Amino acid sequence: MKTLQLFLLSLSGLVLGQKIQSIQLFNPQTNDETPVINFNQQLVLSFDDLSNSSEIYRYTLKHYNRNWQDDNLFFTEFANGSLNGLLDRFEYSFNTLQPYTHYKLTFPNDKMQPKISGNFELIVYKDSAEKPLFKRRFYVVEDNVTLALNVSRFSDARNPNVNQRVEVQAVAKGNNLSSNVNSITVNVMQNNNPNMVINNLKPSSTLGNKLLFQQMNLVFPGNNEFYYFDNKNMNMAADMVYSVEVKDGVNYTYLHPVWAFPLNYQYQPDVNGAWYYRRNDLGIERNAEREADYSWVYFSLESDPVDKEIYVLGGFNDFKPSKEYQMQYDDQSKRYVAKIFLKQGFYNYILATKEANGSMNLGEVNGNFWQTENLYQAFMYYAPFGRNYDGLVGYGELRTPVR
Repeated sequence: MKTLQLFLLSLSGLVLGQKIQSIQLFNPQTNDETPVINFNQQLVLSFDDLSNSSEIYRYTLKHYNRNWQDDNLFFTEFANGSLNGLLDRFEYSFNTLQPYTHYKLTFPNDKMQPKISGNFELIVYKDSAEKPLFKRRFYVVEDNVTLALNVSRFSDARNPNVNQRVEVQAVAKGNNLSSNVNSITVNVMQNNNPNMVINNLKPSSTLGNKLLFQQMNLVFPGNNEFYYFDNKNMNMAADMVYSVEVKDGVNYTYLHPVWAFPLNYQYQPDVNGAWYYRRNDLGIERNAEREADYSWVYFSLESDPVDKEIYVLGGFNDFKPSKEYQMQYDDQSKRYVAKIFLKQGFYNYILATKEANGSMNLGEVNGNFWQTENLYQAFMYYAPFGRNYDGLVGYGELRTPVR
């Protein structure tokens, strides 16, 4: 237990040293963090500065090819307006134990707008874009192609109950796609997770103005429904929270432990890894942007020790397995535990193990089941002769259950 306490103490210093927290790129059109828009839509970036200062941050954009590699375009080739914009819209927290400054940016805006489609990165920095505070990916899509997805059970002899197969059908709204089929590829992603992507799929067949992507290797592990917790009211224990307390002026939220390695699939509604900041006091909904407080959230997993690193992942941390999200084994309670400083609200999360090659396995702890409801997203890229970038000509998604 002493080892655990030392670990949590060091982790506390690590996280609090990172003054930028709660980064969210919200899509008002989908009411979640799916960062895909057309030229007439906007995204909302928000984050908190826990130093509670009034810094003026800056932002810029970068364009990438279909595989998120640098395409060496100049800013003026992919955007209109200023190369750098000011992030000067902020407000101070109110009625919270943890003071912070909340920043908000709605873009594209009259200062800066993408003028081509494709893969973009929003870069936020203080002094130089070469030393960013953080980056977030987003996509600008043309309205030239309709993409429809179908997801079904994929049964093979070795793993008959764990995988899902995705099929994509593309229908052109105007031009005939088959005339430039060699420049067309599709990427398929699961649950807005950039680590769960199958890239560079060529059409498997062509039917008039339709392209079909029916590869037998377009298969994803089903994983399991996300775990969740809701601490929008930190005065009482609620959904998946068994205890709350305030100690030395700091909020603490203790979650119910979850079980590892389930044998059977059990349906549980989730939001596919998304998260929402909320504060609700005795039925009164507060303005979460500046009134949602922070808490140390204790995650725990009932399990024997395993010879792998385990991480708490979700959209809230961009599915990135950094040290502050790693679980440690506590010999006294016989559990894996993690302590993460989070803004209050509703969260989905999953427990992932790190493989020897550095990749993340999202199903080893939580289980893999073909029945799991996942969000699948298809992105169609197109670079006809004479164009020096990969345009995103179509996007489609499927959020319905597997049949």
